[in-house]
Amino acid sequence: MHPEKFFVPLLQLLSLSLLVLGTAGCNKGEKESGDANQWSVSSPDQGVRAVVSFAEGGSGRLQYRVILNKNGRETEVIGASPLGIIRQDQAFDSTLTLVEAPKTKTIDEKYTLSVGKRLENRNHANEMTLAFKSANNGRLNLVFRAYDDGVAFRYVFPEDDKKPYTVAGELTGFKLPEGSTGWLQPYDTASVYTPAYEKYFLNDVKAGTPSPLAPGWCFPALFTTDSSWVLLTEAGLQGNYFGAHLAPEAPGGLYTVRQPEAGEGLGTGSINATSTLPWEMPWRVIITGNRLATVVESNLVHHLNPPSQIGDAAWVKPGRASWSWWSDNASSKDFNKLKSFVDLAADMGWEYSLVDANWNIMTGGTLEQLAKYANGKGVGLLAWYNSGGPHNKVTEQPRDIMFDPQRRKAEMQKLQRMGVKGIKVDFFQSDKQPVIGEYFNILKDAADHQIMVNFHGCTIPRGWSRTWPNLVSMESVRGAECYIFASDYPEGTLLHNAILPFTRNVIGPMDYTPTTFSDQKYPHLTTYAYELALPVVFESGITHLADRVSAYQSLPAEPKQFLKNVPAAWDETRFLSGYPGDDVVLARRRGDVWYVGGINGEKKAKSLSVDLSFLKDGDYQATVITDGKDAKSFASGTRSVARTAKETVQVLPLGGFVMRIAAKGV
Repeated sequence: MHPEKFFVPLLQLLSLSLLVLGTAGCNKGEKESGDANQWSVSSPDQGVRAVVSFAEGGSGRLQYRVILNKNGRETEVIGASPLGIIRQDQAFDSTLTLVEAPKTKTIDEKYTLSVGKRLENRNHANEMTLAFKSANNGRLNLVFRAYDDGVAFRYVFPEDDKKPYTVAGELTGFKLPEGSTGWLQPYDTASVYTPAYEKYFLNDVKAGTPSPLAPGWCFPALFTTDSSWVLLTEAGLQGNYFGAHLAPEAPGGLYTVRQPEAGEGLGTGSINATSTLPWEMPWRVIITGNRLATVVESNLVHHLNPPSQIGDAAWVKPGRASWSWWSDNASSKDFNKLKSFVDLAADMGWEYSLVDANWNIMTGGTLEQLAKYANGKGVGLLAWYNSGGPHNKVTEQPRDIMFDPQRRKAEMQKLQRMGVKGIKVDFFQSDKQPVIGEYFNILKDAADHQIMVNFHGCTIPRGWSRTWPNLVSMESVRGAECYIFASDYPEGTLLHNAILPFTRNVIGPMDYTPTTFSDQKYPHLTTYAYELALPVVFESGITHLADRVSAYQSLPAEPKQFLKNVPAAWDETRFLSGYPGDDVVLARRRGDVWYVGGINGEKKAKSLSVDLSFLKDGDYQATVITDGKDAKSFASGTRSVARTAKETVQVLPLGGFVMRIAAKGV
């Protein structure tokens, strides 16, 4: 499994070992190595440790490190990195003093998600809270959590004060080890349609390389060094703060947090954040391990969010949806064309059909009539909306309804009465605090009327699906719609798609709109079997299968049956093999059935590895669909398999495969 990627020269290993020598053995909340100016918290399995200290012998400026201790070997995955936050009334950056003994506790709770890579979850961590005061007697708490798969920390202003305070920036940094390599996405320059997290991820970026765009780099960002992996992101963002990204310069591999850009949302709103006290900031998240599987399988971003606000969320039902817009942009204004996509969903056993922009000027019928028709066929309708408001000037309709609280509430009530199951809300173009708050307003009002939500032209997931289970997906990805708009997409998507499972899709559901066999304006380079694998390789609570009706109706029996069966939410996810930018093989379980998907991101034929040790003992039958004699054909068959087997699947250049594995007779 790509052993050449992990070679590190001996001198580098020796220097790194010397760097971290003597830092082991501290329990949660204890002083590090007896130093009165250092404290540490360790994960429940003792494999991850965060160390907080005063820099430069107690100057009052805080810093932290993250140390990985797996298989008896210690690695400093985040070196000494700055902490601090700037309020407009005072700075919490230096001359800080500890005012009370560290407080520690264990977090151990179970919760259930409605969508995602793993529905049943355990949030298990050790937490340490350090209480400081500034030279002006302002109070700042620093909360660190250590998980078996990473570290998270946040700032808290604990005082009770109902006048507004404003945060004007953070000093927070992440110092990657020398020699680290990353997979990063440049942060969009603000425009009518951006930021929307829709640039390509860049491959094999040397840590410290400046961003090609002035605004910087996006979360999440993945790095590797010395066989260790680190993914940086944020979680638990609420409407009281802005969405952050990373600055464009990272001298010596030190990446720092940056506020939104002034031009976002057509320049409306401040780049700062304002709130009364007490005030909890979002979590800064470091997912880490010595196996790539630790990153891919992690649900740490969801752990760091508040519990569900919905109570009984049984009405939130993940599923598959037909979608007319990709193949015919004007179809959402034509009742009869939309009916054919409802019929497709019914024939395929898909739960939903999405009606995209401008349905409010539909000819031949109305949304209400279409919803009645769809519900009669057992298909739920999803309806598109422009987020509206002063932060965008996109004219696609209906717009402004979702921005206006009274109109939004009335619209949700009307949709519920019609039997519409969900909405797709588009064109946010800003990570400033007011727009972040707008996401939560939409989610709450939608939940009140049992409406599921999919955000497009939007920010990245930060675990909101735990708090608001009706959030079933978010775009924030350069997805298959770019076959319509971008001449460089067929080539650019090859590396990009093979990076997404290790980066963007780690942090939450991703509405890529996959599995298009026919060509739009710019033809595919990928094979049919590659496209068939995407609903397994990519996770989204509603999978919008984007191709035209005829493309799915004309499929051979085995691929068509696969698309009838493949779920959209998973009880378990396993990373089996791959490397960012090269290829990936994932296994996902729903009930007692496993689905395996693999894609080859390179222009050479390969044998992709499938280790079946994730199976329980027993006799299984696998249906395997892979590349046929050429890019536009399939080969399929069934065979008996067992957990002791290690299968290999031959794929074409830019090819792929799927497996459905179940006990014999299931």
